[in-house]
Amino acid sequence: MSTHSVEKIGGTSMSDYAAVRDNIVLKPAEGDSLYNRIFVVSAYGGVTDKLLEHKKSGQPGVFGLFSGSIQDESWREALEALQKQLLEINATLFPEENLRKEADRFIGERLESARQCLDDLHSLCLHGHFSLDDHLETVREMLASIGEAHSAWNTARLLQRDGVNARFVDLTGWKSERHIPLDQRIREAFHGLDLGSELPIATGYAHSEEGLMGTFDRGYSEMTFSRIAVLTGAREAVIHKEFHLSSADPRLVGEANAVPIGRTNYDVADQLANLGMEAIHPRAAKGLRQSDIPLRVKNTFEPEHAGTLITGDYVSDTPCAEIIAGCKGVYAIEVFDQNMAGNINKYDTEILAVIRRFSGHIVSKDINANTITHYLATSLKTVKRIRGALEELFEESEVNQQKVAIVSAIGSDMKISGLLAKTVQALAEHKVSVMAMHQSMRQVDMQFVVNEEDYDTAIKALHSHLVEVHDHGEAICLAS
Repeated sequence: MSTHSVEKIGGTSMSDYAAVRDNIVLKPAEGDSLYNRIFVVSAYGGVTDKLLEHKKSGQPGVFGLFSGSIQDESWREALEALQKQLLEINATLFPEENLRKEADRFIGERLESARQCLDDLHSLCLHGHFSLDDHLETVREMLASIGEAHSAWNTARLLQRDGVNARFVDLTGWKSERHIPLDQRIREAFHGLDLGSELPIATGYAHSEEGLMGTFDRGYSEMTFSRIAVLTGAREAVIHKEFHLSSADPRLVGEANAVPIGRTNYDVADQLANLGMEAIHPRAAKGLRQSDIPLRVKNTFEPEHAGTLITGDYVSDTPCAEIIAGCKGVYAIEVFDQNMAGNINKYDTEILAVIRRFSGHIVSKDINANTITHYLATSLKTVKRIRGALEELFEESEVNQQKVAIVSAIGSDMKISGLLAKTVQALAEHKVSVMAMHQSMRQVDMQFVVNEEDYDTAIKALHSHLVEVHDHGEAICLAS
């Protein structure tokens, strides 16, 4: 029987070393030892944004600036500013001069190597025979790896200083002469490690011949975490965040009203991921689910709380809505054509091909006899490209776009007679106009398309009527 856990620490939590040490590393689950755990760490909060681009605003970091124009050298200034920031982080973590110099030397070598690579590529691509686009995926992976290498090395060294037998496990493949599959890299890195007496601190980025970022982009650390758990046969996977997986965003409904979920299943986690509120990337969750590894989401700053346990087979004892979530900045792209009636399949296939070509993320869709509407969580620039391509493809169709928001009630079992009517009534009482709504036969979620300016009101209304009325207490269902 497996005795170890694999635990991922998020970026915001990583930025508070004392909390990571005292609330996570030195506070194992009751009955567990300090060891028999593997930690997978994210970069410090905000660092990956500076290396790549801001996750929410899209403001370019080093990669964004480098890839934007081969003639523009603003990436150099961004890299210098980043190096200054990383050294400042080191200065706050390592008051001891000898350790700080050691830490500065480690990250300095990585940054200088990256700078040399970018310089060489920049020079090469000034010649007409070489295309920058051919190398951008590799550049993105190289830059992403720097953040996790920095935080993992630092954490391992700090824990060693504080009396823990920690070991830095570098999965980045830095200067590796071999390109190997992800699973092989993980197996080789952990071969020979004694989990009973060593505490591995592994990088959230792992280099592989297939490339993680092409498929998972910023979700790559969750895939690394998942594969480590699966390949090492973990008894439990744990994600430490700066907040609980709660019934709604506490900033919207109030901290006193939001309640930890406590228990749910991977189906609910998938619905959250679809809305951009990931407990874990769906592909990463798939491996855990298939291997029957439970996932626990914990709040770093409330270590005594059991958090939320996610399993494949959990269904709430009493049908209920467990979480109210949603996303703003969604674009509805509507294609209307009188000739669509009786020919939906052809239109839908061609519309999906266009959306896929521009990498638009579909949150939801609806169809009637002559209209197909896709709700996309993507940038306005991408939406305009998709609309232009659709208008060119369907010259006789009407193609419209509108900015909306989606609000969703989600639960492991929501087969409650009259729940849909009750939910619509709650929105109507708060003067929220429902533009569209969806409920699948699985009855694990209900989605409502509303005007973007009604988003906050809709979240609070649904949470008040579907969650707060039950006075759940410490959690909707206490995790074991």
